[in-house]
Amino acid sequence: MFPETLWTEDLILRPIALGDTGAIFDEYAQDPEVTRYLTWAPHTSVRETEEFITGCIASETSRTFTLLGRRDRQLRGALTIRRDVPGRIGFGYVLSRRSWNQGLMTEALTEVVAWAMKQRDVWRIGATCDVDNVASARVMEKAGLEREGLLKRWMVHPNIEDTPRDCWMFAKAR
Repeated sequence: MFPETLWTEDLILRPIALGDTGAIFDEYAQDPEVTRYLTWAPHTSVRETEEFITGCIASETSRTFTLLGRRDRQLRGALTIRRDVPGRIGFGYVLSRRSWNQGLMTEALTEVVAWAMKQRDVWRIGATCDVDNVASARVMEKAGLEREGLLKRWMVHPNIEDTPRDCWMFAKAR
């Protein structure tokens, strides 16, 4: 249903673990700039991050991967694959600020898209991003997804405002 571990030229994508709690909190979970376009507010305690990770591990319909530098094994971010609708895969991702503008998320997502397109029971992989999140839109385009359209008032990004915002829909289908 999900890959165990994925390897790219620069990254290792492996399932998230409770041992990642401190690094995730320090690298991105508490950073308001990193979480700006996410659907959750910055964490205010390591305990909050631990509870989040516990939920990720318990999920039967998704798997969250930590992105580790292949050479230094340092945490760079995370990517979640969701399989809650037959035939479709959804995803979401977050990258630590120190890892921005290095092509790492494009590299990780390209590998996930390639894996998804090899699955016999998957017809589509896709996600949305806020219309103002230019960096995320660019990652999805560079990973081979097509910008399918604009979803009006689609998702609340609580770090921006408390009403639904417009989002771009990106997907790749076979």
